[in-house]
Amino acid sequence: MQKYNGPAPSVSARAAKLVDGIVTDANALRCHVTTGGAGERCIDMGAQAIGGLEAGRRLAEVCMGGLGTVSLHTSSGLKRWPLGITVHASNPVIACLASQYAGWQISEQESGFFALGSGPARALSRVEALYKDLGYVDHFNKASLVIEGDKAPPASVARSIASACGVQPADLTILFAPTGSLAGTVQIAARVLEVALHKAHELHFPLEHIEDGIGTAPIAPPVPDFVKAMGRTNDAIIYGGRVQLFVRGGDEAAQKLAQQLPSSTCSAYGEPFADIFAAAGGDFYKIDPMLFSPAEVIVSNLDTGTSFHAGELAPDVVDKSFR
Repeated sequence: MQKYNGPAPSVSARAAKLVDGIVTDANALRCHVTTGGAGERCIDMGAQAIGGLEAGRRLAEVCMGGLGTVSLHTSSGLKRWPLGITVHASNPVIACLASQYAGWQISEQESGFFALGSGPARALSRVEALYKDLGYVDHFNKASLVIEGDKAPPASVARSIASACGVQPADLTILFAPTGSLAGTVQIAARVLEVALHKAHELHFPLEHIEDGIGTAPIAPPVPDFVKAMGRTNDAIIYGGRVQLFVRGGDEAAQKLAQQLPSSTCSAYGEPFADIFAAAGGDFYKIDPMLFSPAEVIVSNLDTGTSFHAGELAPDVVDKSFR
């Protein structure tokens, strides 16, 4: 865990301000704000609502608990697909792993509801084993949960989420956008830094040695078909994502991290994700999790001034996926 002069920042407190801003600007963002059956606030960012690129950008900043900045640009590094996103977090471990990572499996057998929850509500519930490694605890009286899907959970699930977060249902906000929407494709591209942090953790690199990070990825063109949308948004990172991490420690560890981080180190690398998914029989969990990482990385050692490069963009695979 990174050290602070005072208490670690609250991702829920910081995100609550961003969520209130989305509500205030809902009409301009073309988002729909409603009250659910349990009294929870629901914000449709791209399902029945039109949403848009700006809605997705702001949704991504909510996912990061207000500790990340997300910007749109036209310099993705891919000639045919220049529209991209850049995400930066000066508290990358907290912003990406304690908040943004979609690690909360939310399900209810009776209603058949299932979703992966991301965003600062995770740090209030702390139901994931990951938090034992992070050592991060958040406390706040409002919770914000982001779901990649076309509908908010039923009232019974909303009550369970609120209970797990230690808040009243009226103090819970659920923001959602499907994968194939404009907002959805933006907020997924903004996970380019997060997947690098998650893979670094899986590789057992000391998280406390990661001081800063920045990443960029192209924004995939939305497509209504869910499998194609899932494929494109994953390909944006796997074959078009670039990340630079700033770390402490020895050069040997920094170099090893750089060499192991790129997606090209995975045996499944090389084909569009939709094809990889089909080859796995449509079972997401049969795919090597090491594939989910950026295409190109730079690891810069702040203690020695040495930087290590590995991987490269794969514009041909991105082009095949996005067309």
